[in-house]
Amino acid sequence: MVSHRQPETAAPPHIDSIQADPRRWIAFATTLAAGFMDLLDVTIVNVAVPTIQEDLGAQYAQIEWIIAAYVLAFAAILITGGRLGDLYGRKRIFMVGMVFFTVASAACGLSSGPTMLIASRFLQGLAAGLMVPQILAILRESFPERERAKAIAVYSAVCGSATAVGLALGALLVEWDLFGLSWRPIFLVNIPIGIITLIAAWRWMKESRSVSAPRLDLVGVALVTAAILLLTYPLTEGRRLGWPAWTFAMMAASAVALVLLISYERRRRRIDGSPLIDLSLFQSRPFTLGLISWLLFWICFGGFFLVWTLLMQAGLGWSPLHAGLTSLFFAVATGVGAGTSASVLAPRFGRRVLVTGGLVTGAGFVGYGALVQHYGEATTTWQMMIPLVLIGIGFGFVVAPTIDLVLGQVPTRAAGAASGLLNTGQQLGVALGVALVGIVFFTQLDHDSARGADEVAARVQTELAATGLPGPVQTEIAAGFRACVRDRSAQVDPTEEPESCREAAAADPSVTRVLTEAGDHAKAINFANTFRYTLWYGAGIMLLLSFGFLALPRNAKLVHDGLEIVGATTELKESAKW
Repeated sequence: MVSHRQPETAAPPHIDSIQADPRRWIAFATTLAAGFMDLLDVTIVNVAVPTIQEDLGAQYAQIEWIIAAYVLAFAAILITGGRLGDLYGRKRIFMVGMVFFTVASAACGLSSGPTMLIASRFLQGLAAGLMVPQILAILRESFPERERAKAIAVYSAVCGSATAVGLALGALLVEWDLFGLSWRPIFLVNIPIGIITLIAAWRWMKESRSVSAPRLDLVGVALVTAAILLLTYPLTEGRRLGWPAWTFAMMAASAVALVLLISYERRRRRIDGSPLIDLSLFQSRPFTLGLISWLLFWICFGGFFLVWTLLMQAGLGWSPLHAGLTSLFFAVATGVGAGTSASVLAPRFGRRVLVTGGLVTGAGFVGYGALVQHYGEATTTWQMMIPLVLIGIGFGFVVAPTIDLVLGQVPTRAAGAASGLLNTGQQLGVALGVALVGIVFFTQLDHDSARGADEVAARVQTELAATGLPGPVQTEIAAGFRACVRDRSAQVDPTEEPESCREAAAADPSVTRVLTEAGDHAKAINFANTFRYTLWYGAGIMLLLSFGFLALPRNAKLVHDGLEIVGATTELKESAKW
């Protein structure tokens, strides 16, 4: 494998022999707040999706962009953000990122429409891409080796809890409707935290930079961003627009941009040895298949989190608080799975933990889908507990040790570049998952739209007969109701009211009640069945990635070269080696 030039850090070789900075734990707490804010903003939006959509009048494709804009921007700037810290100072870039993250959070909270919110989320992701890669580099510079493992363990625990806190806090803030602001406090809460973090960083954080950081590859960044956007934009907008020819042209252009990127990165490596992407890493078959499996994993979960929220709130009619508290089963199980896999199972069993995690998650998906389809709108939180625990444990089994095990397949000198690819793959996977699941979920909802209407037809007919309306009128109302249910499921955005539903509206309050209750029941049936169908795809992906993890050597073990797993969200960003 061609050698990969790694920048040297500015930390003195005798860091353990000199007195450690007495302010290091305060500075560390500052970086913890930043990492927590980043991960919080990845998950906190999901539980507020229906409320945001209703308040801003957003189309479903715009909701997808509100989620995906953050992770796409983060993925595009992640590696470059680490190199900027190496070049210009990690404290400086950290503070610049925090300033823009706070301002972008304010813009998100004050957005007057979906377009402004999408743009603000994109800026938020860019800011996080500057801020977050500095965290572990600053940690390495601040702590002697004897304390580093303890500090990373604390950071891992805090970041791991962000998923649970994000879902629960988002639900609480939406439910409380603070000052009548509805969903907006989920972003505005970042403002006081950001200001306090900035003051603490300015006062207590030490500056550090790399002695010989690689030069920036701005052309590489532009080509990566173009390839990503040319793929995700038509996938997100295509169904809403009826798949015009230009959507396929853009996806073809994405492939062209990828080819240009590969060609340029090869040339740049020959010329100055500082490419954005070290293509020599792909000479390792286990690393390549591990990276592909990692990407598939996040494609699967990027989609799962979105349709899960839609099922609970749009399908079953649960409140944001009810949905958020239900998600705690998954979050707690993830913590248990991640903790045991990283500290106990993976060091002993290696790749088998990842394979088991994929299979357990797939089994959880199948069980969850079958349960929801069986009980429909009568599904309860407690019934969801077992499949959510299975999915959470499987998620933790994969998400905690994967980066470390896959990094073990490349030379230590290339670990920084490899970790950058893995983290970029995570962010890209989430964005692609959101786009692809929209196609699968709503296409199936349209295809199976008559199911709910068929199952409640007898109930509607019986209750209409009880109102005393003439038979022909009952038949006309029942036919209008059926058309309404089918057309609503066939909508590009199921929250929009089709013309047939307006025509079926009745002046009689008793008839309106019958139709409303039956409509909610039919919608729950359709959503539950489509959820099951979508999770079957998820289970198939989990089976496929489990085979991919089998490509890792049987004796693959966790690496211990200072690159550490960061909690259940795997926010590994060892930018000191990028």
